[in-house]
Amino acid sequence: MSKLFLVPTPVGNLGDMTFRGVEVLKSVDLILAEDTRTSRVLLQHYGIDTPLQSYHIFNEHQTVAGLVERLKSGITIAVVTDAGTPGISDPGFLLVREAVKEGVDVECLPGATAFVPALIDSGLPCDRFVFLGFLPHKKGRQTAINALADEDRTMIIYESPYRLVKLLEQLIEVLGPDRQVSVSREISKLHAETARGTLADVLAHFQQKEVKGEIVVILSGLCR
Repeated sequence: MSKLFLVPTPVGNLGDMTFRGVEVLKSVDLILAEDTRTSRVLLQHYGIDTPLQSYHIFNEHQTVAGLVERLKSGITIAVVTDAGTPGISDPGFLLVREAVKEGVDVECLPGATAFVPALIDSGLPCDRFVFLGFLPHKKGRQTAINALADEDRTMIIYESPYRLVKLLEQLIEVLGPDRQVSVSREISKLHAETARGTLADVLAHFQQKEVKGEIVVILSGLCR
């Protein structure tokens, strides 16, 4: 029977791949990968030789209709991204939405997502939180940051290492230097790091070093 699987992949250490994730990737007819070069490393590590096809933000709109038709014809497809769970700040949502509309069975496997360990490691309240993903790079960025001032839930933001210092500076301008924050990078990798403290403290920390790796910012909500 046709089925669409969304399979989380490690955000760092390849050992974080689940047994079931490997089984599914071995059993499906086709794997859609955000970057086939990155995914091929993972597949070779686990001895997976399933056919691979590129599926990313630049071609997903053009390919989604054809992929749904292939699913309806009876094949099974798995979607993977470079790291983490497909659909979370990565391709996957459009295909899931159209597959559901057409009555195709869809299943997302449990697995790695960068913001969960970053949130729990932060020491900030995790009973109520809001996931903001990547803020706008240019147009609308200041408006988005200004809106954070009235948020009382813990906030989760993804950021590029090249923009992290600028983001922390912008947050200080709106929220003040004493708001609590936690910044995690290189999660589950050899050089994993989490810096915690006030916005001013964490900014000073990252101003003194070259920032590398994927970044998750966990920001305390108002009066929390």
